[in-house]
Amino acid sequence: MKKKILIVDGDFVLLGQLKAMLESAGYDVVTAEERRTAEELLFSIKPDLAILELILEEMDSGFVLGYEIRKLYPGTPIIILTSVLGKTGLSFDAQNPEARSWVPANKIIDKPARPEQLLEEVKKLLHEP
Repeated sequence: MKKKILIVDGDFVLLGQLKAMLESAGYDVVTAEERRTAEELLFSIKPDLAILELILEEMDSGFVLGYEIRKLYPGTPIIILTSVLGKTGLSFDAQNPEARSWVPANKIIDKPARPEQLLEEVKKLLHEP
């Protein structure tokens, strides 16, 4: 059975690129362009992994959505793929013990990300070779 990945990003071009890349790697991919649509999807699908942009409708929409995913499906790996560093100068590190307590993500990757880097992280978080 294919692993299901939820991708949420306001950039529909990037959504299409990520969807094509991950589907060609053998994953079932569901996309949304905004937090509210993604929240509705969560009632009908259980993602094996989620890739979220931090800044969607609101500056913190990705964080809010990450917390919702963690509440509904504890243990679901989350990658935040974001351009927040370039837009705000803020930097987050999901590996930092202090940040781990409030950042709802297993990994944070700054945009633009290399496709092979993102695919490597997806495989690692899904415990695949």
